[in-house]
Amino acid sequence: MTRPSAVKRVGVLTSGGDAPGMNAAIRAVVRASIYHGLEVYGIMRGYQGMIDGEIKKMEVRSVSRILATGGTILKSSRSQEFRTKEGRKKAYDNLKAHGIDALVAIGGDGTFTGAKIFEDELGIPVMGIPGTIDNDLYGTDYTIGFDTATNVITDCIDKIRDTASSHDRLFFVEVMGRDSGFLALRAGIATGAIAVMLPEEKRSIEDLVAILEEGAANNKTSSVVIVAEGESYGGAYEVARQVQERYDKYDTKVTILGHIQRGGSPSNFDRVLASMMGVHSIEALMYGESNKMVAMVNNSLKLVPLSEAISKRSEIDSDMKRIARVISI
Repeated sequence: MTRPSAVKRVGVLTSGGDAPGMNAAIRAVVRASIYHGLEVYGIMRGYQGMIDGEIKKMEVRSVSRILATGGTILKSSRSQEFRTKEGRKKAYDNLKAHGIDALVAIGGDGTFTGAKIFEDELGIPVMGIPGTIDNDLYGTDYTIGFDTATNVITDCIDKIRDTASSHDRLFFVEVMGRDSGFLALRAGIATGAIAVMLPEEKRSIEDLVAILEEGAANNKTSSVVIVAEGESYGGAYEVARQVQERYDKYDTKVTILGHIQRGGSPSNFDRVLASMMGVHSIEALMYGESNKMVAMVNNSLKLVPLSEAISKRSEIDSDMKRIARVISI
C-alpha cells in the first residue's frame, strides 16, 4: 500500500519527568523510521533544545545498547520559553531548517499539551508516546515507566518490612503521585500495606487509626502505610505526626522514596511497551495520522486524540481500592 503522508524527516524528543523505558521508545522510533526509509533527528533537552537548535541526525547505531538504560539519552527539561508564541516560532524555524516535517513527543500531559498547541498553531504533525511513571494519562491502560516504578517501590517496601517486623514498627512510606494514586495503590496491594493514602480520596486520620487498631486486634505486630505525596494532609511526615498523636502502640518511622522511583533499568514490560509504541508512532505518522497519542487498551494499540489525553482524567479503579482494603486485615 502506498502511504498517503508526505513525511520524510521525523524529530523525536523527550520532555518533562524522565521514565524508565524512554530509551526503548527512542530506539524504536529511530529504527522504525530508518526501516521505513525516513530520516530521523534527535532533539536534545525537549522543547528547550528545539528552541536552541540542539538537533542531531540519528542513525541505526545511535541507539545501540540503550534498551537496559534508565533515563533518556536525549535528556529532558521543562521549557518556559516554549509556552510563548515566540518560543514556539523559534522551535518551528529550527525544525524547518533541518527539514523536519513531523514530530514524536515522549512524555506526559505537559509534553502533550505543548505538542498539541504546537501542531494546532504551526501545522507540524505530532504523535505522542505516553512516558510517565504516574500512569495518569487518560486513554491508555499503561504508560511507559509505570511498571518499572511499581517494581522499584515494591522492592524497597519489601526491605522496609524486614526491619519493621524486627522492631514492631509502623512505617509510613511516601511514594510519588502528586495528583494520582496509581503507584501507591498498586504498590499497596503488592506489598501488603495495611492502608494506602491517595490524592483521589480524603481518608481521615481517625479512619486510619481505626484500621491500625483493627490490625493490632488481629495480632499485627508491624505495619506499613503507603502515602502518595499528593494526599490531602501534605505527605508522610504530617500523616505520621497526626497518627502518633492519637495512637502510640508502634515505634513510628517515615521513609520517603523520592526519585529512586524513576531510576533503574526498565522492566521487560516497559521495554516491550515502549518498543511497540515507538514503531506504531512512526507508522501512524506515515499514514497521515497526527495530533494523537499511541495508547495501550486491552492489550492492543490504538490512537487517542491528544485533546482527550490532556483534558480528561484517568480514574483510579474502585475495585482495586476495595481489594486493597479486603486483603489488608
